[in-house]
Amino acid sequence: MRIDLHCHSKYSADNFLEPEELVEQAIKRNLDGVCLTEHHSMIPLWPLERIRIPEGFYVFRGVEISTDHGHLLVYGLKDDSWNIWSSHTYLNASQVIENVHRLGGICVPAHPFRGWDSFGEDIFTMDGIDAIETHNGIDLENMNQKAIHVASLRNLPSIGGSDCHSKEQVGRAFTEFKNSVHTIDELIEEIKKGNCKGITL
Repeated sequence: MRIDLHCHSKYSADNFLEPEELVEQAIKRNLDGVCLTEHHSMIPLWPLERIRIPEGFYVFRGVEISTDHGHLLVYGLKDDSWNIWSSHTYLNASQVIENVHRLGGICVPAHPFRGWDSFGEDIFTMDGIDAIETHNGIDLENMNQKAIHVASLRNLPSIGGSDCHSKEQVGRAFTEFKNSVHTIDELIEEIKKGNCKGITL
C-alpha cells in the first residue's frame, strides 16, 4: 500500500487546500491513502467526519507538533490530551514524546534536516523516536539523504510524506507498506515493525 503520511489541508490554517481536493489528487497519484497531520492539534481533523471518502481509500489522522527540537509527526492519538501546556509551539520534545507514548501513539521527526523547524544533529541522540521521515516531498534531495543515513545508522524505520500544502504537492513523497493497513492501529504496528519505507517521486 502507498500512503502519504504527511498532509496538510486548510485546517492547518496555512493554506487553502480542501480535504476533498487532497483525497481526489491522492487517488489520481495512485495512492491508497493519506494521513492528515494538521499543525498543533487533532481538533482541526473533526470536519473529516463529514467528507465523502471513496470505498477502498483510507484517510488517517495524525498531528504535527512543534517542539523545542523540531517538528514531530505523531500518529495514534484520539484527542489533544497529550498537550499539557497552554501553548502550541516550542514544547519540550522529551515530554511530548513521553506523553504520546503513554497514550499509545508513536513519534516521528519530520523533515529532520530542513533547518529551523527540524531536529538536525539532535536526531542522532534523541531518545524515544519510533521512526524517521526520510522522504519529504518538499525537502531537497541532500536533506532526505541525510535523514536516510540517520535512519540506517540508528536502525529506525523509514517513512515518507509529501508535506503538501497545495494540491500539486500531494503524493510527491509517500510511504510504501509491505502489508495492507486499514486502521491507524495497523498503520502504527507496521511502522514499528519496519514493514515500510519512504519513497520520493
